Parts: sequence; C-alpha cells; structure tokens
Amino acid sequence: MKIQHHLMAAALAASFGSAAAQSNVTLYGIVDLGLVAERGGVNGALNKISSGAGSVSRFGLRGTEDLGGGLSAIFTLESGVKADTGEQDNAGVLFQRQSWMGLRSKTWGTLTLGRQYTPFYTTFSNYADPFGTNYAGTARNLFPVSGATTRVSNSVLYASPEFNGFSADVQVALGEQAGSLTAGRQTSYALTYHKSALNVRVGRLERNSDISGGADHDSGSNTILAANYDFGSIKLYGAYEADKGYNVGTLPNTSHPYGGVPPTPSDNSRELIVGFTMPLGKGSLIASHIHKDDRSSFNQDARQNAIGYVYPLSPRTNVYTAYAHIDNRNGAGYTVGNNGEVGSGDSAFNLGLRHSF
Repeated sequence: MKIQHHLMAAALAASFGSAAAQSNVTLYGIVDLGLVAERGGVNGALNKISSGAGSVSRFGLRGTEDLGGGLSAIFTLESGVKADTGEQDNAGVLFQRQSWMGLRSKTWGTLTLGRQYTPFYTTFSNYADPFGTNYAGTARNLFPVSGATTRVSNSVLYASPEFNGFSADVQVALGEQAGSLTAGRQTSYALTYHKSALNVRVGRLERNSDISGGADHDSGSNTILAANYDFGSIKLYGAYEADKGYNVGTLPNTSHPYGGVPPTPSDNSRELIVGFTMPLGKGSLIASHIHKDDRSSFNQDARQNAIGYVYPLSPRTNVYTAYAHIDNRNGAGYTVGNNGEVGSGDSAFNLGLRHSF
C-alpha cells in the first residue's frame, strides 16, 4: 500500500511539473511618482505629487501556455493604480487598462479578444512620438488621442507575422447595440515596414458614433503615417496625421482651463510632429516639436515644444525630467499634461522616479 502511495505521489508530481514547464504566469507592473508643476491656467500655478507622469502606475498578470506545434494560449489582465493615493485609476473597474486572451502562432500570427490597444494608438505611441506618450512632452497634448482611440473593449484583433519586413494589424470592436450591427462599431488597421534601423507604419481608425434607435452621426476617422530611423548616435522621429468627421478632435482638458469663450473640439485637423532621442551621458535626451493645424472655421491652431531627459539608476529604475510649452492660437484650449493627467495650463515641468517589476 505504501509503495502504491509513493508511486501515485510521484506520478502527480511529474504531471504538475510537466504542466508548469509548459505554462507561465507573470506578475508585472510599474510604480511611477514625481513632482508636477503646471503654469498658465486660469486658476493659476499648481504644484502636486502625481502618479504616472512618466508611465501610468499599474500592475498586471501576463500568461502563456505552450499548446504544441508552435501554438500558444496567451492572456493579459492589467489594472491602473494612483500610486500617490492608492486608489484605482478608474474606480469600479479593476482591469480597465487591458483585459484580453487569445492564441499566438509562430506561423499564422496572433488572434486576441477583449479590451486591448488599437493599432492606430500603437502606431502613434511606438512609432511617432519620441516621448512614447510619456512625460510633459507627450504628443497626446495636441494629437486627438482619447480613451476610445487608445483602447477599446469587445474587440477582435489579428496581428500577422512579418513577411519580408511587412506586417499588418486589423481590429474590429463591436458596438453591441441591439437592433443595429453598425452603431457604435469601431475598426482600426495598421501596416508596418521594418528593415534594419528603419521603421515605417501607417495606422487608421474609423468609428461609427450612431446610437441604435437614436442619434444619427457622420462617421469619423483618424489616419497617421509615422516613421523613425536609428542612426546610433541619434534616433529621428516624424509623423503626420489627418482627422476628419464627427468626434475626431477631442480636447484633453474639458474643464475650460483658460476662461473666456470655451474652446471647440476640431472636426477637421492635421498634426505634424518631428523629434529625436539621443544618448547623453548615461541617459537619453528627448525633444519634439508639434504643430496642430485646425482646418475648421474656428482655426484654433496650436504648437508645442518639449524637452526631456531620462537617467537609468538600474535596468528597472530611472529618474526623469521633462518640460513642455504650448502656444495656443485663436482661443484654442490645449493644455500640457502627461501620461496620467490632462494638465491645467500651457506649460508644465516633471521630475519623477519610475520603477518597473
């Protein structure tokens, strides 16, 4: 009897060991805290301790299981945290940043379902903006990037493998409105070319803002062409975006930050960004210039200049600083925010510490 028990225990141990060898779940995250000083708003100067000026503080679970034959099951659950207060980034929603699962094939690409980043946004953040949408210099201050264009729920995303330098992403988010197959639907696409130090990517997002049985809106679209090239001593970035239609020109700060006549979101605009990152000492210097051309009748143009520096204390911990200023024209209401906040005025300074685990 004892021999049988020992044999059974050995078999169970071998079984669990085999399963553990084929699957993996990782806890990961970022803690980011720093000083933010904002100037130029109607309510005057504002100094604060902020969470997420560089990267939104977060924690998440990332898992993969090897199914054999080059196929894996994958998932990610990610929640935002306000590290300065300990609150959830979005009260009442635990995994509001990412919540998806799917299959990844070495041959056929990756198919995922759930709440996930749009191909349009990853074009903007990974290829266009030298700040990577981080710090006071984030291009989100002038480019019309909103929550809906960043991540979308109830979506299906397919990412192809690379063929001769080319790859493609296609995403469809269902509107899930009874009585209409198109109301509230959002689609996003991206085509990427990568060769050596050159990266070129075009991204597009289209959305139908109709409400089933209710309001009938025109559709809206955002299209961006982005490229960067790494010379070694300097990495150059450039991008051009065109936005046209209903609800395409969001204002990050909707609280009337400069007083007077409230600014109006544009329904027809163009944005241009040029910038670079370069090694400086042990850290990295970042700079960019953005021009927003509002082609609506309000002609509310704006320009932003930004500079920043990131210094690594270790492979997982760094200190950062950044400054940006916006020149608003004709009553435009754009503010200098950062990765986690929309900002309250036309200039801001960041000094922070970020740790990844």
